[in-house]
Amino acid sequence: MVNLKGKNIYLRALEPTDLDFLYQLENDTAIWEISGTLKPYSKKVLRLYLDNAHRDIYEVKQLRLCICTPDDRCVGLIDLFDFDPKNKRAGMGLVIANPEDRNKGWGAEAIELLCKYAFSTLDLHQVYANILEENKPSIHLFEKLGFTLIGVKKEWVRTSNGFKNELMFQKINENAS
Repeated sequence: MVNLKGKNIYLRALEPTDLDFLYQLENDTAIWEISGTLKPYSKKVLRLYLDNAHRDIYEVKQLRLCICTPDDRCVGLIDLFDFDPKNKRAGMGLVIANPEDRNKGWGAEAIELLCKYAFSTLDLHQVYANILEENKPSIHLFEKLGFTLIGVKKEWVRTSNGFKNELMFQKINENAS
């Protein structure tokens, strides 16, 4: 298995002790637009989610990991979603919870670690990311890490301010069979 530890962060599975962090993050209306959330989550629902978080990616088609600092502080989440082993692809999502924890390289390191895992352990051919057109920091981050813009989904995401375009970025595993 690939080491999910980098220089400045490590990735780990969700634990029952992550309930409060998950509750805070999932109920942060500032990120609902990018997460597609429509309503608040109760702790009961999130506890059920955590109880099932151990299930295999081949079964649930998703892998969600915590992004942690060396002092074991969880600063964000990174996901593989819509896992498709037949076509060897998955989507990737990332969120660093607090704005003061952003732009420290932790997101980039998490993406690199999860791409390495996706390509070597899961044998994926490609990973893709859907990013709102106005999210310049995320666009810059994914482009810097070798993701290529492959398309624009016009008026794809409905927000309180109308519809917004979503960009699709893709990274191909050059070593895939």
